Amino acid sequence: QVQLVESGGGLVQAGGSLRLSCAVSGRTFSSNGMGWFRQAPGKQRDFVAAIRWGGGNTAYANSVKGRFTISSDNAKNMIHLQMNSLKPEDTAVYYCASSATYPKVGAAQYDYWGQGTQVTVSS
Repeated sequence: QVQLVESGGGLVQAGGSLRLSCAVSGRTFSSNGMGWFRQAPGKQRDFVAAIRWGGGNTAYANSVKGRFTISSDNAKNMIHLQMNSLKPEDTAVYYCASSATYPKVGAAQYDYWGQGTQVTVSS
């Protein structure tokens, strides 16, 4: 199994930046997909970004494209989400997740999840 632990959430003003990190442990494979999802109060858990663990491919939700960047550091077993030009509508709990293969954009297609980290963007 895979264990995922998110960090880096917090409160930031609109237009600001935040960098989320996900520590990955357990058994992983280069073919795995690693993704970031977010869930606002009363909303479904939505796809944000994904990356192939072995590198070479990324995918983004249209709502964050051009503002967020997902990256992996396999040597350190870490996934990052650089969030720039943050908007109040980005406010949500952000989750790191792992899927068997890349690409995957549906939450149900991910097998392992972190505990989530709160991101709040003020106006």
